[in-house]
Amino acid sequence: MGKTTAQKIFDSHMVDQPFEGTNVLKLDAVFCHEITTPIAINDLIIRGKDRVFDPSKIKAVIDHVTPAKDSKTAEQGRILRQWAKRNKIKDFFDIGQNGVCHALFPEKGFARPGYTIIMGDSHTCTHGAFGAFAAGVGTTDLEVGILKGVCAFKNPESIKIVLKGKLQSGVYAKDVILFVIKQLTVNGATNKVIEFTGPVVDAMSMESRMTLCNMAIEAGGTCGICYPDMTTVEYLWPFIKNDFASKEEALADYSKWISDADAKYDDEYVYDVSSLEPMVTFDFKPDQVKSIAEMEGTRVDQVYIGSCTNGRYEDLEIAAEILKGKSISPDLRAILSPATPEIYNRALESGIIRIFTQAGFCVTNPTCGACLGMSNGVLAEGEVCASTTNRNFYGRMGKGGTVHLMSPASAAATALYGSITNSPLFKGGKK
Repeated sequence: MGKTTAQKIFDSHMVDQPFEGTNVLKLDAVFCHEITTPIAINDLIIRGKDRVFDPSKIKAVIDHVTPAKDSKTAEQGRILRQWAKRNKIKDFFDIGQNGVCHALFPEKGFARPGYTIIMGDSHTCTHGAFGAFAAGVGTTDLEVGILKGVCAFKNPESIKIVLKGKLQSGVYAKDVILFVIKQLTVNGATNKVIEFTGPVVDAMSMESRMTLCNMAIEAGGTCGICYPDMTTVEYLWPFIKNDFASKEEALADYSKWISDADAKYDDEYVYDVSSLEPMVTFDFKPDQVKSIAEMEGTRVDQVYIGSCTNGRYEDLEIAAEILKGKSISPDLRAILSPATPEIYNRALESGIIRIFTQAGFCVTNPTCGACLGMSNGVLAEGEVCASTTNRNFYGRMGKGGTVHLMSPASAAATALYGSITNSPLFKGGKK
């Protein structure tokens, strides 16, 4: 019987199976940020175990509230900062060098095919786009990972999603994943790995694949995975060029992680997304999804473009194409947060930042703050935000606020027209 990508990774990283169905895996990387890691750090200190299993495999960043907005968040940053210094963690990204973790760490080459990665953050599944097994974990598992470099997981069951056809103009990875979540529901992939494959995925950039995998958790998935291919190799080449004689050699090596043709899946779904339209959430669950056309005219108070889902350069380029030479509606406010300093600098050099500011956007530093309602774009009670983030839970971006999730193209168009609308890049749109 063939094996899935997750099964191959589990087999190659197995340390122990203490109970039936429980697998203790060796970790290739432990990612950390200042919201969840300080709890683990303080507990390890109390237990007299203030150390790390391998400082070269720990990657840490202050990103959720940056710069600090109050004394409490400043203290969280200080705990992480001092811990990184004590334990000689080289890859620590402090204020000024920091970015949103799930955009920054791939940008630095820290996610690779076949890797095992954990983090105290549910959207760690993003890194599965590289053909890795990457999962968000709780405090206890994070502590063990930091201290021992291992983590326990149940046997990996996988769901295979085959995406066929060709996306229409103006339809993007965000629209695809919203559609998939609608089909699976928020519980449809609970404790399972979601494999994304098919011609549509093959044609996607790494940035788009990260968008797909980022929201696997919104269907309950432990991890989203895309198969490594030449697109993966090209993205990673600056970091792996000394490990392989050629890109072809790297591809041959990474291909061992691709699922076997006779691998067994818990479920398999095939979707032809050729006629898919731009999508948007309504109400307060990520599986409550309609087409933008069905939500046309819905009032919006704020537009937000950024986050680990859609704050990458590709996303900014798409939005800027719509905004260039235009101004946002006077009936709303709009915020852009490029996900990393590198993305910010590229957008600055290419003129994209100027397009946003001339359109009337407030441009902030890289931060997760608005996405979880902590800083840089919090909603007032009763306000509505059109957002490129990943969660539309009630009050997610501010107490009593409503969030409509959509692509950067749809968000940009919404900013211009003052209410939810299809972007002019969508060939079936009205604008």
